[in-house]
Amino acid sequence: MSVEPFLDPGSPRTRFGAEMRRLREEAQLSQAAVAARLGCTQTQVSRLEAATRTPSRSDAERLDRFFGLEGATSFTRLYHRILAKPGSPAWFMSWTEEIEPNALVLRSWDPLLIPGLLQTEAYARHLFVNGPRAAPEEVEERVQARMQRQLILGRENSPLLLVLLDEGVLRRKVGSSEVMREQLSHLLETTQRPDVSIQVVDPECMAGLAGPFMIAKLPNGQPDTVHADSPVEGQVTDDPIYVASIWDRYEAIRQWAYPGHISMRKIEEVRREWT
Repeated sequence: MSVEPFLDPGSPRTRFGAEMRRLREEAQLSQAAVAARLGCTQTQVSRLEAATRTPSRSDAERLDRFFGLEGATSFTRLYHRILAKPGSPAWFMSWTEEIEPNALVLRSWDPLLIPGLLQTEAYARHLFVNGPRAAPEEVEERVQARMQRQLILGRENSPLLLVLLDEGVLRRKVGSSEVMREQLSHLLETTQRPDVSIQVVDPECMAGLAGPFMIAKLPNGQPDTVHADSPVEGQVTDDPIYVASIWDRYEAIRQWAYPGHISMRKIEEVRREWT
């Protein structure tokens, strides 16, 4: 099954790739030739031009030097505009722009909160409003970024989303009782989709207490990539040792998950408790 990248044609990352391709073709250079000059692979050049890879600072600076743009520094300027994308920290962009939209399967474990891909707007807003030093304009940017992120679930080739959720999350009050009822109703509605599965995990499971994470299965034989969260800065990596460790933890948690029909019954029971 092929997956078309989910790209915004007006985004700085897409313009970065288009400008790179334009200058390369004007110079009558192949992608392999540019890769040789930049000290990277042809695949990396191809992904930059297709906007399926987020450029690094060194990518931008080398391209400005290579194409003689020291004065205009156009690639460096676009790189900074990519980093300035509202609502998402820079370290998370490689996940939300490259990994998540192109994944075939997303596996998620959340011991504390409803996962971002399944949060209602009211639930997400309460989380952001009550974050440390939350400025009103930043809250709205982050809420809208989260809602935008969820658009991948409405695509024709949406990823298969497999969610493991600690039972305590259903009873952790985020906002009002109305917010919680709406959120749990949303979970029940979402599971009617053939590409979404939610399993509630017995709260006695100890394997997941280290924190939330996601595992992405990517197309074309690309290695699995994981995102592990933390209060300061999450980690996105396809390092085989790290990925294997996360997979082991995921399987240990999954052994404590209730079957789908029991999970739905538990969500419904807790939803009725939020009165």
